[in-house]
Amino acid sequence: QVQLVESGGGLVQAGGSLRLSCAASGLTSSRYSMGWFRQAPGKERALIAAISWTGSNTYYTHSVSGRFTISRDTAKNTVDLQMNSLKPEDTAIYYCAYSDSDYFQIPTNYEYFGQGTQVTVSS
Repeated sequence: QVQLVESGGGLVQAGGSLRLSCAASGLTSSRYSMGWFRQAPGKERALIAAISWTGSNTYYTHSVSGRFTISRDTAKNTVDLQMNSLKPEDTAIYYCAYSDSDYFQIPTNYEYFGQGTQVTVSS
């Protein structure tokens, strides 16, 4: 069973930066996609960034494009999300997710999720 553990959340002022990390274990293949989802209060969980198994292709939802950067270290089975120019509307619980599909942009392809880490951006 794939297990995902996130770290790096916290409280930051608007305009600041945070870096989230996710460590994966229980993997049976090196060919897997990774993504970051977030869920704000009263809203559904949504895919905001994703990366292909090679690391050469990425996806960002419009609201974070240009501010967030997803990266992965295949050797360490980790994926990071660098978040810059944070806004109060980025406040949410952030989840790391795993997919064995090459179609990393499709949210429903993600099968496993971490426990989530809270990110709070104050104005």
